[in-house]
Amino acid sequence: MTESATQLHDDWAPRRRAMVDTQLRARGIRDERVLNALLTVPRERFLPLEEQANALDDRALPIDFGQTISQPYIVAYMTELLAVRPEDTVLEIGTGTGYQSAVLALLCRHVYSVERIEPLRLAASRRLADLDIRNVTLTAGDGSLGLPAHAPYDRIIVTAAAPHVPRPLVDQLRDAGRLVVPVGGASEQVLYLVERHGDRCPQKATLPCRFVKLIGQEAWGEAPY
Repeated sequence: MTESATQLHDDWAPRRRAMVDTQLRARGIRDERVLNALLTVPRERFLPLEEQANALDDRALPIDFGQTISQPYIVAYMTELLAVRPEDTVLEIGTGTGYQSAVLALLCRHVYSVERIEPLRLAASRRLADLDIRNVTLTAGDGSLGLPAHAPYDRIIVTAAAPHVPRPLVDQLRDAGRLVVPVGGASEQVLYLVERHGDRCPQKATLPCRFVKLIGQEAWGEAPY
């Protein structure tokens, strides 16, 4: 992200600082790299015009096509749980507006992100380009199947809820890699951390959450979009 892009949003800086201090740091987020990423990325740029005034609220917000952008705390929690390193290649399932992609881009070498709704992918691509974020590759497709062309991945993050941990994502995880995914029913889920150790992939339940459904062959089936 260029300095000029950040300067365009200096008027939001105090609000972003307050968000980081009260919603994230005060609730236990400790990774300074994650906190700095959420302080830097202009979240308001990743929302429809009618929701921009609410960009830093402590809640999920609606975007187009019946989807949502997660609340800042959930973005920070999942990113911290992922434990992204500068040298990592990350796969994101569910691009949405591109906000989580932008946060990850500040923390790793490259982000591959899959979005099933083509207009969302195109809009996210424009936002990332406007902010001069160049280490993100966006692809349209069924995220429940992952993105085999660039596997294996050091880290995988899923921003929609699956009824179970999708096996293709586990298969595309590098040894010693981490996968963070919400798993459960249609209305309530739990965030799971999956770590790969050779043929062993233990799963640890962490935080209750609520996401839109992950639509796809290895998740909730088809949808109209």
